[in-house]
Amino acid sequence: MIAFKNILSSIADVGQKLFKRNIVEVKKNDYETIMSLCDDLLSNKGAAFGITVARDILLLYQDLNPENKLKFFLEINNKYKPDLNEIDNAINEFKKSNDEKNRNKLFRVTEGKRRELFNRLNMAPNGISTIVRLREDLLNFINENSELESLDNDLRYLFRSWFNPGFLKLKTITWDTKAAILEKIIEYEKVHQMKDMNDLKRRLGEDRKFFSYFHPALDDEPIIFVEVALTKGLGKSIQEIMKPAINKEKNYDTATFYSISNCQEGLSRVTLGNFLIKRVVYELQEELPNIKNYGTLSPIPGFAKWVRLLDENKLKEIVGNLSSQNLSFLKDENLKVGDNRIVAQKESITKLAAHYIMKEKNKKGLPINDVSRFHLGNGAIVDDIIINANISEVGYKRSFGTMVNYLYELKTIEQNHEEYMNTQKVICSNKLKKYL
Repeated sequence: MIAFKNILSSIADVGQKLFKRNIVEVKKNDYETIMSLCDDLLSNKGAAFGITVARDILLLYQDLNPENKLKFFLEINNKYKPDLNEIDNAINEFKKSNDEKNRNKLFRVTEGKRRELFNRLNMAPNGISTIVRLREDLLNFINENSELESLDNDLRYLFRSWFNPGFLKLKTITWDTKAAILEKIIEYEKVHQMKDMNDLKRRLGEDRKFFSYFHPALDDEPIIFVEVALTKGLGKSIQEIMKPAINKEKNYDTATFYSISNCQEGLSRVTLGNFLIKRVVYELQEELPNIKNYGTLSPIPGFAKWVRLLDENKLKEIVGNLSSQNLSFLKDENLKVGDNRIVAQKESITKLAAHYIMKEKNKKGLPINDVSRFHLGNGAIVDDIIINANISEVGYKRSFGTMVNYLYELKTIEQNHEEYMNTQKVICSNKLKKYL
């Protein structure tokens, strides 16, 4: 009899859900209905029909206008945050008896309900891809709504688990890879944009390697990829790397990483790139034992903008004994590609770039340049600064054509990483020390 009553209760619940689904189909751009469904999803009975409710919430969310998306984020951020009274009570209970039950309760109430909400939303068909896009929307609101940072932290916490490298599959991209994937790679390339398939074909040549991470829940959707040039010594010119391969010698001894692109904005700051670099180094060691050196030819985004905003006294202080040289032309936003003054002022620009990369820090004591933070955090050192390494309009607009070689010395990577993370120490080569 009890089992029969439970069956009837389940049927009644499903009936209620079907009724609500009809509401969902009628109501559009209605975040209040979404909030009601979120309460249902988090309730004890939510597990019985979680897939259906999660699907309806995400379908309704995608139909919201920007104003209501912001309301939705603000509401769930506040409504499902940790309750301070519950935390105090849980702490008191734990002090009385620090058994497993009270320990688990303390953990649960301290965490709040936001993470549990997204965990249950992930039950929906295509849940993980929709939630990644949802975070893209959230990031657009955070600058003007700083209280949403705690909600974003919860999503990043979940993403680090959902996109754990153990779940990701590393694939080598070749000219024989599915056309749908190749087309997306052209679209997602952010460091050195590709015009068409011909540009991509060059990057898949015999003297190139191309690796990408994929997630099993995101079919044919690259997560992050890295492009590698096999070179004699670290690459010094992106234009040389991009040139067609004509009778090139194959005595390569170096893998130059020249482009790393995060394909999903919703996964920014989820630290997938460091795992990718280390995994690719391992793959290359196995496949190409003749490769002994690993490093990058990296852009310096923000460098030109930083120079243009520099106070004149600060600029003179940085360049020191080179201050008599005229650097005012760097303030010109219309600086032409190939301007002869760049080479003429090579020493001063190198000194400015070295200072920008290694001395300009954020509130956490880390370099303000995000590319620097990425490679230094992975255990690389700043090896060299290359003038006119990218003689393109983008290169000049970004950094006066200047690029950086970060060097991954395999025997010191872990030590460098530890020193950087624990003391914010930025390690550079001896040839660059004279510029600091």
